[in-house]
Amino acid sequence: MEKILEQLPQKAREKKVENRKFFAKLKKRPPKNLDYVMQELHEAEFERTDCLDCANCCKTTGPLFTNADIERIAKSFKQKPQVFIDSYLKIDEDNDYVLQQLPCPFLGADNYCSIYNVRPKACREFPHTDRKKFQQIAHLTMKNVAICPAAFNIVEAMKERLPQK
Repeated sequence: MEKILEQLPQKAREKKVENRKFFAKLKKRPPKNLDYVMQELHEAEFERTDCLDCANCCKTTGPLFTNADIERIAKSFKQKPQVFIDSYLKIDEDNDYVLQQLPCPFLGADNYCSIYNVRPKACREFPHTDRKKFQQIAHLTMKNVAICPAAFNIVEAMKERLPQK
């Protein structure tokens, strides 16, 4: 996994132009069965991929924390939301709550998440490759292929399965 993660940013850069063109066409004319295909590709990839072998998303990027996330996590810690915010979060340039530091402070040495059952929505949905109306998040997917080996593989499989004319 170390070697894959080391090579991933370069591989994503090499595919960037190709992926940008693919997603531009996909956005203009999404196939009727796109959500079904994406769900299928997502499930097939995650039968082969174990996030616990990687956890690169937790090591290199932080999720956005919604108010509902903050309330839920703070409650699990038996804290007031403001105490949780002061301890772990900051407001970024887009005025969103994000982690103060990376890697994620809730990630253990074994790649397990200490708040897994109450983790933020962004973490639960990452890498977002099974979302409905997938073509609307092309910009996010372009970023995620450089972070997540599974997202990279799903996009490559998607280009084979949905060739563009």
